[in-house]
Amino acid sequence: MPQKKIRSRAAQKPYKPTIITPASRTFLEKYINNPSPTGFEAEGQKLWSSYVRPFVDQMAVDAYGSVYGVINPKAPFRVVIEAHADEISWFVSYITESGLIHVKRNGGSDHQIAPSKRVNIHTKKGMVKAVFGWPAIHTRRDGGKEEAPNLKNICLDVGAKTKAEVESLGIHVGCVITYEDEFMVLNDRYFVGRALDNRIGGFMIAEVARLLKINKKKLDFGLYIANCVQEEVGLRGAEMLVHTIQPHVAIVTDVCHDTSTPMIQKVVEGDTACGRGPVVTYGPAVHNKLLDLIIDTADKRKIRLQRDAASRSTGTDTDAFAYANGGVPSALISLPLRYMHTTVEMAEISDVEATITLIYETLLRLSPKFDFKYLRVS
Repeated sequence: MPQKKIRSRAAQKPYKPTIITPASRTFLEKYINNPSPTGFEAEGQKLWSSYVRPFVDQMAVDAYGSVYGVINPKAPFRVVIEAHADEISWFVSYITESGLIHVKRNGGSDHQIAPSKRVNIHTKKGMVKAVFGWPAIHTRRDGGKEEAPNLKNICLDVGAKTKAEVESLGIHVGCVITYEDEFMVLNDRYFVGRALDNRIGGFMIAEVARLLKINKKKLDFGLYIANCVQEEVGLRGAEMLVHTIQPHVAIVTDVCHDTSTPMIQKVVEGDTACGRGPVVTYGPAVHNKLLDLIIDTADKRKIRLQRDAASRSTGTDTDAFAYANGGVPSALISLPLRYMHTTVEMAEISDVEATITLIYETLLRLSPKFDFKYLRVS
């Protein structure tokens, strides 16, 4: 009996998006490519708010730059769907007399990926190009153990000879630095770029707003589509915005690890991977009844799900919403991501669309009459 031929993954038919349109894909590319470092998210927020504005009744922004669109702003029951807008980056921390620049982290930037990377230094005079230099391999063979990249030995080179020349370019301590790597699509299957963590989340909640608009869905609650700042330094934007909105429910979307790639221990990080659908998280901050509604929605709509567990905090904006204002029933829906906090973060397009669909369908089943109480006492 002849054996059935098995296609390799690379030979499979490319995924054809059914939700993401050419216009939304153009927005995503522009949004990912635009730098939005923690504390300096304004330009990215302008792009996001311009895209979302046609799908909502009103837009608002707080003092630190978190932006949200509102559908049914007068409704007394308020539901938030949220992502964070900021990306990890660096700060100029010290300029040597010979014109080299040392850095500090702004968020969880990875010093090990820095060597040989091209960057942009943001100044009031404009963008200045620079590179993270690194000694040639020939010079590192001294018979001993090679020194790994760390914050003491990585530095930026702008091609200047002196500190004065660096400063003449408008560079000073405190200037923020971002990588220049840009968006691409890999094998017609993956979105790739820096800062998919978590501007892909901002994209997904914007698409939920778009679907509600084009499908003419009427909600019997106020929906707040929130893109928060400063998550990478402690959930700060969400901490502020939850007091402004005073929501009754929050559904947060962020990214989690694809643990199928090398050097990740599944026994520690769990078993989640790109292409197997969005990930729901169990943990103290996650409201069990809201999570049950999301899982039941996935089951009814035949959306494939993965599961993860958080022993204490989720480490996402979910925590900021859940523990505010006397307790806000909150849940986390994550997108599996390869190579988090690098410049080649990868998300599978099918997972992006499944996450959009899951949030959208959950909202259609949510009601102000939903009973979030775990128990009743007399």
